[in-house]
This record gives sequence, structure tokens and C-alpha cells, in this order.
Amino acid sequence: MRFYLYYLVLLGFSSVISTYGPHQRAQKTGDILLGGLFPMHFGVTSKDQDLAARPESTECVRYNFRGFRWLQAMIFAIEEINNSSTLLPNITLGYRIFDTCNTVSKALEATLSFVAQNKIDSLNLDEFCNCTDHIPSTIAVVGASGSAVSTAVANLLGLFYIPQISYASSSRLLSNKNQFKSFMRTIPTDEHQATAMADIIDYFQWNWVIAVASDDEYGRPGIEKFEKEMEERDLCIHLSELISQYFEEWQIQGLVDRIENSSAKVIVVFASGPDIEPLIKEMVRRNITDRIWLASEAWATTSLIAKPEYLDVVVGTIGFALRAGEIPGFKDFLQEVTPKKSSHNEFVREFWEETFNCYLEDSQRLRDSENGSTSFRPLCTGEEDIMGAETPYLDYTHLRISYNVYVAVHSIAQALQDILTCIPGRGLFSNNSCADIKKIEAWQVLKQLRHLNFSNSMGEKVHFDENADPSGNYTIINWHRSPEDGSVVFEEVGFYNMRAKRGVSFQLFIDNTKILWNGYNTEVPFSNCSEDCEPGTRKGIIESMPTCCFECTECSEGEYSDHKDASVCTKCPNDSWSNENHTSCFLKEIEFLSWTEPFGIALALCSVLGVFLTAFVMGVFIRFRNTPIVKATNRELSYLLLFSLICCFSSSLIFIGEPQDWTCRLRQPAFGISFVLCISCILVKTNRVLLVFEAKIPTSLHRKWWGLNLQFLLVFLFTFVQVMICVVWLYNAPPASYRNHDIDEIIFITCNEGSMMALGFLIGYTCLLAAICFFFAFKSRKLPENFTEAKFITFSMLIFFIVWISFIPAYFSTYGKFVSAVEVIAILASSFGLLACIFFNKVYIILFKPSRNTIEEVRCSTAAHSFKVAAKATLRHSSASRKRSSSVGGSCASTPSSSISLKTNDNDSPSGQQRIHKPRVSFGSGTVTLSLSFEESRKNSMK
Repeated sequence: MRFYLYYLVLLGFSSVISTYGPHQRAQKTGDILLGGLFPMHFGVTSKDQDLAARPESTECVRYNFRGFRWLQAMIFAIEEINNSSTLLPNITLGYRIFDTCNTVSKALEATLSFVAQNKIDSLNLDEFCNCTDHIPSTIAVVGASGSAVSTAVANLLGLFYIPQISYASSSRLLSNKNQFKSFMRTIPTDEHQATAMADIIDYFQWNWVIAVASDDEYGRPGIEKFEKEMEERDLCIHLSELISQYFEEWQIQGLVDRIENSSAKVIVVFASGPDIEPLIKEMVRRNITDRIWLASEAWATTSLIAKPEYLDVVVGTIGFALRAGEIPGFKDFLQEVTPKKSSHNEFVREFWEETFNCYLEDSQRLRDSENGSTSFRPLCTGEEDIMGAETPYLDYTHLRISYNVYVAVHSIAQALQDILTCIPGRGLFSNNSCADIKKIEAWQVLKQLRHLNFSNSMGEKVHFDENADPSGNYTIINWHRSPEDGSVVFEEVGFYNMRAKRGVSFQLFIDNTKILWNGYNTEVPFSNCSEDCEPGTRKGIIESMPTCCFECTECSEGEYSDHKDASVCTKCPNDSWSNENHTSCFLKEIEFLSWTEPFGIALALCSVLGVFLTAFVMGVFIRFRNTPIVKATNRELSYLLLFSLICCFSSSLIFIGEPQDWTCRLRQPAFGISFVLCISCILVKTNRVLLVFEAKIPTSLHRKWWGLNLQFLLVFLFTFVQVMICVVWLYNAPPASYRNHDIDEIIFITCNEGSMMALGFLIGYTCLLAAICFFFAFKSRKLPENFTEAKFITFSMLIFFIVWISFIPAYFSTYGKFVSAVEVIAILASSFGLLACIFFNKVYIILFKPSRNTIEEVRCSTAAHSFKVAAKATLRHSSASRKRSSSVGGSCASTPSSSISLKTNDNDSPSGQQRIHKPRVSFGSGTVTLSLSFEESRKNSMK
């Protein structure tokens, strides 16, 4: 029963193998069998299957000469290995190669034949039958080309752990080892290609492109990665479209309409040649020749697009090509192909017919032609000269995909060689065992491939990473028009190093001098949403538009941009300012109240003038120190007052010049102490005379307390308070020089006062003393002018208050050097006010009116004031006495308690001599003798 069951299974599978799968194949037996999947055609006919009858297999159309060359590369590599004495000696490799027609359905049809044969071998029927014609299992598959086809094949082969090595499938999805367990490849993944495309767009400073991708597992993941890379670089995609070779005509026309209406001039295409061909045809029909194409490796070198009739549209294309390799002897192998010598390769007959546009004898296509189902072609003998034919098959100058096929076959052979030479105990399998080469299974080959590491015939290291992907580089090519025959020439213009770290200078290299845009132009085309922003401007966002679409906005004051398309304007350093065009920065002008500028010179001259005038007044007072007017003004305090005024004028000079830390710390205390010293002198002098003249009985006590020592003591105490304010200020918050960068184009060097409260205390204390001084001066306004100059002191204090009250708002409303200028003006104005009001009148009398600078003049004014004061006192006393008398009883008798008498000693004197009068003034019981002496004639005294 068991034997019968196995027999039925064997019979069934043998029938499947002999009948199922594509009939056209390249097949040769051997000890170990390799499978192959190649796109001998670009597609299949599209037929609507209404299932009214048994569905027929679709027919493959559009022969692919490059696909046949790839197939030949696999056969050449296998024969090279079989002829080698060092690689797999005594072991013959066979092959079974099928046409995928670049479609999933045809590829799966071929793949099922591989899987079915392996299932028969797994039944182990050798003990039941002598299978002399038994075809061994397929232990590895080379293929397929397109990523969509490889994805479907990998899902099926992965179920049986049959290793698959693709030579052209670059989709990054195939790197997922959880889903595609047995998939490997000798072409780099699109993960790097999408990055390289974005780098090229950034390199040529484009930011507005169109993205077109094939609607399959190759195009969609590739363009998705490309869009992500573009977003990271702030570059924009205007249109993102999908395309397929099976699109209807109206779909292609709609896509071309959108491309034609787009302002983007660069079209990035992630698709295969068959998928992009309908789009190229339509653009050729419309003669749209102003676009630049950026091609992925799937169609960058395809002969399907690189045709002279398409060249007006696609010339100037920038494409990514795999690095070409060398296959020794492959050129001769390609030239030796003939239908008669290739009995194991059924694809040679179709290749010959397509190359020479003929039909061979006994060809099925010839019979179809006789039936009228195909076009008529002449017969060919099979002896035609292949070297005289123009075909992409013989384009072996740049072997890229063919070299990948060659490497894939040698990788499998090297894995088998490692198994063959494995030493027990050092193997990769359980207990470090080795596999038996005679009973090798597909999963064992897969295990060995994952640990593969060898050098090929070119000396290159071949190994697969953890995702079963190889490492490699891209060659960047530019499509030129050949001047000889007008064909396409792939000019190498650069490379992209995938091993280099991102951003390094040698990762992307392009020789711009070799690139011809649109076939003749050397200037890089413009493909930006907006025109470049010139230096001095920045990109401004336009609402509801992508970031690549912008308006150029002029940089703000103090900012600049020195290159085109600046995203932001750079702020100038603190010591610089932007020029008029905002393209660069220049050093700001440094300003302060300088000694050399006219305003500073004027203030300095005024200060020096004040010092000289004050010194002149002091000199006059010293020169005429014994005159009555100088004596009457308390000359000692006057000297101190004049000295303080010199200090006031001198302190204003500290405010001029470049502020330094030491000048900032000196100028306010110098000004404050000088003014307090000045005001203190005026206050003490005014208050002393006022108290003396208003005292009813000036006694020795008054003279003691209002002596010279006490006056200087009071001046010292008043000034000491100001000194302590300054000491506390300098200790806690010392002023310092400060560079003010807030003003455009100018740096003002000023003083940071440290504490505005301390400055307020300093000025406030000065104003307080001035207010007290003003009060006493106002009360002294009727005293003898020669003693107190009350009216002039009052007026000087008014000037002082006006100046410093105006100073406060002026100080806080100005900036820069004008702050110092305002304070200098306030110091000079108040100092000149004090000097002029207090001393100029005295100097005028001393120098120009000496007749008024006599003792008699002083005594007369003092006597007049004394009589006036005494009379007022008597009147007040009499009025008070009458009020008291009337309240006692109305007595009319009065007893005056005071009297004013003027006693004159009329002593006879010789004729011609003047009589001396000594008036005497009596207050109550006391008598004060005013030593006022004057000489007048007897005649006048008698009157």
C-alpha cells in the first residue's frame, strides 16, 4: 500500500513537472541544479478574461535583448565554474532558466516548477525506483529582475528556504528578513539610491521637482523614501504620480497634462523601463523637451528608452548606474551564440529571429505567420553574422546587471565550495557539523550563503550584510547624443559612495564640466518654485504654499545675508551694523562726549572759562581783602566758596572724554561734594548774619557760637554727609563704563551709574541744602546789602532749582553722550549762576565803583537798617502797652519802658574841624552802641 501511494505521487509530480510551467526554457542537467529567472520580454498582452472558455496563458511581448544577455551571463558563469579545476572539482552545475516576461504571474509559474521538483526530492523515492533521468532539486535561484516580481517569488521560495539571489531587485522592502527569509541580492538597496537622488537635487540647488514612480513594490517604497529625504532637506515635490505600463491612454495623457502645466522642470523617476515608456512616448508626441530627468538605476541604462527617437525628450538625463564590472571571456561567449550550437537554450531561436527580423525553420511563430496571426517575416538560416547586427545584446562596454548575475552565480558556487571543503567540527550546522555535498539541500546552501565572504575574479570582496544586501557604489551618468550616429551615449560624470558617512565631501562627486543639459547646454537649469533671493534678503513664507515657495523679504535693520536664498538673516555682532543693502556688517561708530568734537570743545571752554573767572574773582578778593565790602562778606567763607566753585567747574571736565571706570567713579562724587561745599558756605554765611541782625541782644554767647571755627565746622559737617553718601555708593554699587549697543549704527560709551537711587540721594541732598539756603536768603532779603547779598543769593538759588529740576527729565529722556552733556550743562549753568549772582556785583563795585567800597557807605546802610528795625520794635511794644493799659482800668498814664535817644556831644572844637557823632540806640534797660562813625561839617550837624 505504501509503495502504491508513493508511485501515485511520483507519477503525479512527474506529470506536473513535464507539463506545468513555461515550455520555453534554457535547461541543462548537472549534479547540482541552479534556477534562473530573467525578463526575456518586457510584458504580456493585456486580455480581458471573460472565462467563457478555458483561460489561456498570456503571450509575452516586446523582446528584451538585455534580458537575454543577462541570461547568457548566468550560463557563461556556470560553464566557467564547470571548466574550473579549483572551484567545485568533479561536480557539475546544471541550470533551469525561465522567462518571467517582467510579470508576477509568469514568474510564479516558473517558480512553482522549482518548488515542485524539490517536493519530489523530499519524498525520497530512490528506494522504490531507478530514476536515471531524475532531475535534481533546485538548490538556489538567480533572479528575478524587477522588485515586484522578486517580491512574489521570494514569498514562495521562502516557504521552502530556497535561496534566491537577485541581480536587479533593489526595493528596500526586500531587506526585511522577517518576511523574505531566503532573499539575497547583488545590487544595492534603494535605501541608498533615494538618498543619493535627494543629494543630487540639493547639490544642483533645485527645490521644486516632480516625482514619478511605478505602481509596484519597486516604485512605491523608493519614492516614499525619496519624499522623506526631500523633506529632511526642506525640498519640495510639486507632483507625486504613479505610473504603469498597463495604464490606459487617458491616464497617460492626464499625467502628461499635469507635468506640462507644472512649473517644476526636474522629473525624478523611480520606475523600470517598460513602466516609463508610455510616458516618454506621449511627451515625445507633444514635443515637451524642456524637462530634466533624474533616472533610477532600473531605467538609467535601459535600451528601451535610450533610443534615438526618444532622445529629444530624454537627452541630458542624469541617471544612477551600477558600477560596471569586467567578465573575462564574456565578449567572445556572446559572439559565439548561434541557434545550432545552443541546443540547451531555447531562447536563442527567438533572440535570432528578433535580431535579424526573420523566422527560423520549424518556428512556431512562422506557423502563426502563415495563419495570419503574426506579421510576415523572411526566413533565416541561423548562419547570419551576429557581429553585423545592431543590438543591445552586444553592448558589453559597461557590464552592470550582467556582472551582478555573474557575481550571483559565483557566490552560490563559492558557498558550495565552502561546503565541499568543510572540515568536520568547524561547520556551520548543529554540533559544528558539515553538510554532505552529495545530498545538499537548499536550506544548507542558504545557511552557507549568509556567512559567505570571498574575493571574486576582480579582487573585490563579496559578502552580504545582516539584511543580505551587498555594499557598493553608484556611477552617475549623463545621457549625451552621439555626434556620429545620433545614438545615446552614457557619459560617466560622477559617483556616489554609499560607504561614506552622510554629509562628507567625498560621498557625492559630480564633474559639472562633463554634463550637457538638454543635450547642449552647460548651465544648470532652474527648477525652483520661486526666484532666488538676492543677498540682503531672506525667504518669506507665503501662506498656504509649500516652504519652497517664498517671497523675498529684505533683512531687518542690524541683520544681513551674504548669500542667495538665505532662510534667515544673520544678526550682526554687537559692535557692528548692517550696511544699506544688508549684505554685510560694518563696525559701529563709537561715540562719547569727546574732547575733539565741537560740542565737547565748547563745554570744555566754558568749564575752563568758569575756572578762570572764579580764580579771577578770588584774586580780586585777595587783593582787596581789607576793604569794607570784602570784610562785610565774611572773606574766609568767601574764599572757601570760591574754591568750591573752582571745584564745581573743574568737575564738569571729568564728564568729557571717553568714559573709563575711574572717571565714572570720580565724576559724580566730585560734582556732588563740590556743590555741597559751595551751598554749605552760602548757607552758613547767610544764616550767621541773619541771626546776628535779628538777635535782640547780641551777647558774647552769640559771638562765641557764631565765630569762624563754628562756621567751618558746620560747612565740614554738611559736606561730610555728602562724602558718606558717596562712600556708600562707591562701595555697594560703583559706577563703571558701559558700551550701549542699543542704538543703530552707533556704540555709545557711557557710564553705568550703578545705582540710580544713590545718584538721587546725592542730588537730592544737594537740593535740600539749596532749599534751606533759599529759605534763609529769602528771610535775609531786607538786611544790609553789603552783608548778605540776599537778593542775589535768592536769585542764584532760583537759578539752581530751575537748572536741576529741568535736569531730571532731561537726564532720563536723553541717551548716549548727551546724558553727560546734559549734566555738564547743568553743572556749568548752576555754577555760573552762583558765581555771577554772588560775586560779580562785588567785583564790579571793587573795581569800577571804589567810592562805594568805604566804611562810611557800609555804616550808613547799616545804620539805616538799625533805625528801621528799632522803630518797628518800638511801635510793636507801644501798641502792646496800650492794649494792656486799657485792660487794667483805662489809665491814660504811660510809663514807657524804652526810648530812643540820640545823644550828641557838642564839644567845641577848633574852627574848620569836623565834629564826631556817635549815635546810640537803647533797647529796654540795655544799650547797644553801634560803632558807626562818620564825619560831616558842623553846619550839617546843627541841622
